[in-house]
Amino acid sequence: MPVPVPRQRAVPAAECGPAQVSAVALTDEAQRDTAALGAALTVLLVEDDPSGALVPELKDSAGRPIRVRTARNLTEAGRLLTPDVHCILLDLALPAAGCADTEDGDELAVLRQVLELAPRHAVIALTASGDAERGAEAVRVGAQDYLFRDELDSRLLSRAIRYAVERKRSDTAERRLAEGRLRAQENRRLERGLLPTPLLEGAALRFAARYRPGRSRALLGGDFYDAVRTPDGTVHAMIGDVCGHGPDEAALGVELRIAWRALTLAGLCGDELLGTLQEVLEHERSDEEIFATLCTVDIAPDGRRAGLCLAGHPAPLLIRPGATPVPRLLPFDNNGPALGLLPGARWPRTQVELGAEWSLMLYTDGLIEGRTSPGGPRLGQDGMLDMIHRQLSEGLRGEELLRAAVSEVRHLNGDELTDDVAVVLLDRVA
Repeated sequence: MPVPVPRQRAVPAAECGPAQVSAVALTDEAQRDTAALGAALTVLLVEDDPSGALVPELKDSAGRPIRVRTARNLTEAGRLLTPDVHCILLDLALPAAGCADTEDGDELAVLRQVLELAPRHAVIALTASGDAERGAEAVRVGAQDYLFRDELDSRLLSRAIRYAVERKRSDTAERRLAEGRLRAQENRRLERGLLPTPLLEGAALRFAARYRPGRSRALLGGDFYDAVRTPDGTVHAMIGDVCGHGPDEAALGVELRIAWRALTLAGLCGDELLGTLQEVLEHERSDEEIFATLCTVDIAPDGRRAGLCLAGHPAPLLIRPGATPVPRLLPFDNNGPALGLLPGARWPRTQVELGAEWSLMLYTDGLIEGRTSPGGPRLGQDGMLDMIHRQLSEGLRGEELLRAAVSEVRHLNGDELTDDVAVVLLDRVA
């Protein structure tokens, strides 16, 4: 249908008020999009009689011509809808191709098709003079604005196009911001599952923990830990790592932690506990190649000895008091396979003498797999022992020790660590 050049008409404020960009904190990507408005605008006109379409000469705010392409139907529109198109002018009288909704009284079927075809583009609906109700409905459905076909002129249409593009970008930024908040809320809920509150009431031990996921995964990580005290006075602690990264692995880590706590409080320990956890992992994992490493310790009520089980996990660090405490690794000769690798596997329990005063540090491999310099060798367990020894000689203990260890590992690596890091420290002071 032709689009004539009529007399000028102002845009009704109640129908097309200014976009509330200031009400939305734009993301960096949205800010770059807004800056892109410095480039010339391109408009796609979709109406069934482009030969008679008298679109007035359009200019942007800098006085540069706005490029106009025309399409007679949605098939042509799909071909012409390249990334450089900023706005679509859609004649609502255009028949909706292959859409039965028009027969059911849906006068906006063609608009719905365009919105599905171009969800990221601004859309201005063109309707007959006086049909404000249909135009307002088009805005409610998803168009950024509507104009009467017989009341267009260059200034009005240019202004409406610029407004529609700005409003679309503002709406997109607001949606991204809302989605980001929702993801953050979901991640915080998941993080609360990954970072539990230990149940150590009545235990003569001090507990500290540090958890830092790889930055590319924000709050999500596959590392998990926990500590509980059973009614007989035994303190049980564990730390684990699900292979892979992302929400599925993090969720599996939460499931394994909860299962460990429940089984431990039910009285299971050592090989029996790990065997049951392997069954849980095998039933809950999304892929048969997913496995998890685990380290568990059960500290006797007198605090002087402990049982140690390793399922493919690095051995804990034992620190005894002295003028210059020297950390050492607990025995790892009986390290069993990671959970989920071998059906019917066994995990021997090693008895360890701790002494009257001690500190026990459990950690995931993210602490030792970082580089000692950008592009250099990995820190490894020997490098970790030297680092902890030096930090102990500087008087660092408890939470300060863990914070310094994770911070130094990141600094040595020269950048954020690619793997998650979890560290747990149990202290017994006579």
